[in-house]
Amino acid sequence: MSLESEADLSEEAMLPGSLPEPLRAELVAFRRDLHMHPELGFQEFRTTKAIKTRLEQAGLKPRVLPNGTGLVCDIGADGGQWSGGPEMLAMRADIDALPIPDAKTECPYRSTVPDRCHACGHDVHTTVVLGAGLVLADLHQQGLLPRPVRLLFQPAEEVLPGGAADAIENGGVLEGVARIIAVHCDPRVDAGRIGLRQGPITSACDRLEIALDGPGGHTARPHLTTDLVTATARVVTDVPAIVARRVDARSGLSVTWGRIESGHAPNVIPQHAELSGTVRCLDLEAWRLAPDIVHAAIDEVAGLHRAKSEINYVRGVPPVVNDPNVTELLRDAMTVRRGLDSVEGTEQSLGGEDFSWYLEHVPGAMARLGVRTPGERTVRDLHQGDFDVDEHAITVGVELFTAAALLNTGS
Repeated sequence: MSLESEADLSEEAMLPGSLPEPLRAELVAFRRDLHMHPELGFQEFRTTKAIKTRLEQAGLKPRVLPNGTGLVCDIGADGGQWSGGPEMLAMRADIDALPIPDAKTECPYRSTVPDRCHACGHDVHTTVVLGAGLVLADLHQQGLLPRPVRLLFQPAEEVLPGGAADAIENGGVLEGVARIIAVHCDPRVDAGRIGLRQGPITSACDRLEIALDGPGGHTARPHLTTDLVTATARVVTDVPAIVARRVDARSGLSVTWGRIESGHAPNVIPQHAELSGTVRCLDLEAWRLAPDIVHAAIDEVAGLHRAKSEINYVRGVPPVVNDPNVTELLRDAMTVRRGLDSVEGTEQSLGGEDFSWYLEHVPGAMARLGVRTPGERTVRDLHQGDFDVDEHAITVGVELFTAAALLNTGS
């Protein structure tokens, strides 16, 4: 064993907050119960009640958010005041599921709700924050918690522009918070490890809906019509190319289509067409410019083909940009618990995450929580009906967060 490894183990032995076996088993059961009863965004009433009940059993005082789902719970703060200093660390979990069927036919805890599934790991995120809260509440009673902690269970992450913005604006969830941390399940990373990255770790994601209109007619006389099918096809192919050339290529601004509808008969040029898709961007500044760039490109292409365009550009989420200091806090916390080799670098994802809204207000960081069973070759990707996790990740997440709370000394 190396001297570094011995030092890691020695420091871990001195740091409280490890997960006791009875609580570990309880948390696995809690996660499986959530997995069996998934709820969509702003409909998470059962999930909210389950979290609230368990926190109250621990002597805590959770507060349900104004919409009736999601909640916050402070540990070590009396009325928002903390005699030891102003620094409060928030731990965020998202609690909603996805509108897709569970494809795990042999799984004893598969979803019991038709066309609903925890296919993104939010049940794990929720269980990790709950478990960390229970451990930290016990440490606080022993006088071992150096800073106050806020547990934040947020609804509707999967609903653009995300429940985070509502929780901040109407729930006051960041009042008194100095830093915020989160994890997201990553099926490409082994359980027992996390992925970290300073700076942007996700992309921005917006929704784009377009209606094209023009006089239709017979396909024998397209010159007398707005050839709407051709106009739609040009929007599909030309707009992404134009948009990509109007910003620095390193920003990764892209338009990708998911739906096209037009026409009902092979010999009739339609009068109406609809397209919808997403706009993604790796760079925060380019994301701020994206609506104007996309609008102009659509109008140019549609106008060239004499089609009238109506555009609904729905702001989604900016990129998650990890603060360097908070990222290093997570690195230190994981190193203390699991050693230097338990942390790996990770690339920026093109997925969107509304955790980014919190980072518009306070510094924070998100880690990728490994959920793949070591040695397993099959990657069960996110947002797929067969997605599942190695539940050892729950223990890892809890101990990561408790160590972060105990090591958190501010910048």
